[in-house]
Parts: sequence; structure tokens; C-alpha cells
Amino acid sequence: MIAPMNRIAFAAVALMTATSPGILQAQDVPGIEICTVEKTMERRTSCLQSNVDFLQKTITKLTTDNQQKLDASNRQIEALKAAVIGLQKLVVELQAAQGKATTPAPKDVPAAKDAAPAKDAAPAKDGAK
Repeated sequence: MIAPMNRIAFAAVALMTATSPGILQAQDVPGIEICTVEKTMERRTSCLQSNVDFLQKTITKLTTDNQQKLDASNRQIEALKAAVIGLQKLVVELQAAQGKATTPAPKDVPAAKDAAPAKDAAPAKDGAK
């Protein structure tokens, strides 16, 4: 007696679930359809037009998204350029302040390789005494 009651309860729940709106109803999901399976020319044309509409909407959405990303990137690049210019000015100011604080090194000092050898340098060792 319990088994038939369970079946009736299960059937009632299944029936209520199947008839409730929005749960099991089919929806037309936009996308590319295979139009060659359609038999009539009207349905095939409609299918092709649906594909064209879907592709145009997709291209428009992607174009908009990419343009927004480019605009955001350009704004970020401009902000970074402004920051670099500010830092370059700061470096120039610091170099100018450092140059005033210390005496500048003379520019006519010969390089180390051009300088004459020191007189008190040790003689080179080449194994002979």
C-alpha cells in the first residue's frame, strides 16, 4: 500500500515540476545553426538570416568591447607618460641640486689607460731574475 502511494506522490511532483513555467520550457538560444537540414527554401532562408543576424550582433559586441579596452589602454598609457615626464623632471632637479652641492670633476683628466705608468710600480714578473 505504501508503494502505490509513493508512485502517486512521485507522479504528482513530476507533473507539477513539468508544468511550472520556465523550468523545462525550451528556449531559442542564439547561435549558428546548420541550415542545410531544412527542407523548404523559406525555412532555409530564415535560418541563414538568423545566422547572419547572430554574426552581426557578435561582431558589433566584440568591436565595442575591444574599443573600450583600447580606450582604457590609451588612458593608462597617457597616465604613464605623464608619470615618466614627472620623474624625468625630478631626476633633472636632483642632478642639478647635487651638482651645486659638490664641485664638478675636471673634464681634462686623462683616462686610466692613457695615463703614464707610475714610477714606484713593481717590475713585471716574467719568471727571469
